Amino acid sequence: MLVLGIVLAALNLRTAVTSVGPVLNHISSGLGMSGVGVGLLTTLPVLIFATVGAVTPALSRKIGEHRLLLLALVVLGAGLLIRSMVASAEIFLYSSALALSGGAVGNVLIPSLIKRHFPARTGTMTTVYTTALAVGTMLAAAATVPIERAADGNWHVALGVWAALAAVAAIPWLALSRSEPERDSASGGLLGPRTLIRSKLAWSVAAYFGTQSMVAYIMFGFLPKILIDGGYTTGQAGLVLGVFTAIGIPVSLVVPWISSKFSDQLPMVVAFVAFYTVGFLGLWLAPASLAWIFALLVGVGMGSFPLALTMLALRTRTPEATAALSAFGQSTGYLIAGAGPLLIGVLYESTGNWTLPFLLLLAVIAVQLVAGWYAGRSRYLEDERILAG
Repeated sequence: MLVLGIVLAALNLRTAVTSVGPVLNHISSGLGMSGVGVGLLTTLPVLIFATVGAVTPALSRKIGEHRLLLLALVVLGAGLLIRSMVASAEIFLYSSALALSGGAVGNVLIPSLIKRHFPARTGTMTTVYTTALAVGTMLAAAATVPIERAADGNWHVALGVWAALAAVAAIPWLALSRSEPERDSASGGLLGPRTLIRSKLAWSVAAYFGTQSMVAYIMFGFLPKILIDGGYTTGQAGLVLGVFTAIGIPVSLVVPWISSKFSDQLPMVVAFVAFYTVGFLGLWLAPASLAWIFALLVGVGMGSFPLALTMLALRTRTPEATAALSAFGQSTGYLIAGAGPLLIGVLYESTGNWTLPFLLLLAVIAVQLVAGWYAGRSRYLEDERILAG
């Protein structure tokens, strides 16, 4: 039941984000949404994941992990359903924030649930989690437009379908909410934000998570533009982006399992940075006809995302510490990541070429290497002096 619950919950955590992009033009025109409203809608995921994620451990200690995840899925489904039925841009934004809040809670809770219920199979269960997350991300991005077409161009139906998936995901947690596990409330209080903000390991995990998320947001937003500027058609660029997204599924299948077999994850950190470096240099300097190859290399490099999620469990001894590190690392990381697309857009618009944007990307992965160098070494958050005494 736990495995089923984690898989179904993970499938839902990104549907509120990736179902909007393919029909954004129809939404903005149908609701009369201004440019500011569209900008706010695209920024909401970062803001909500950062703010709501930060308070999730405290909510978990009060409500209980099982009950809180059930509540998160109900809130997620309600937000998805409401926004699919409205004709107001303001209500659409509020309901989107509601749906994203449920996803933000799930982001933080699931790593700690894996640590609590599967301490001897952390790598295997993180593989299950990250793979389901990748499948849900791709499914919402790929299926929303076909659903809209099948509904005679009705984007309301295309968005509302995902509320049904959230309702299904809530069913196993409805049963599991009756058996709430024992929690170490004292440990949870010790690992509060004021303590973690002085932790080198917490900051290195946050920086690693933030830089990989920044690269992901930049690539999802700008890869088609890079390819089109290189001579690809819109259809070709869309196909490359689809393959780029899909490659995350097989990568997510192997990265957590492999990384959990070793005490240090430094070799994997270095390997992913190498894929990024070759991929970005190729997209920047190689002939445009080869760009799709280098885009796929960057896609492999994005295996740093499941690695970052795995580190949350590997760098902690207890579920409470995993929840605290997950909240701090993801909240801080998403705030870091949110600046990436804006900076890339400003640099491209001011220069008219991709030189400075690619130099920025190379600088970002250099920071990722430094952060991963510290976060990837075998150590535990609870053993740091600042937490021990």
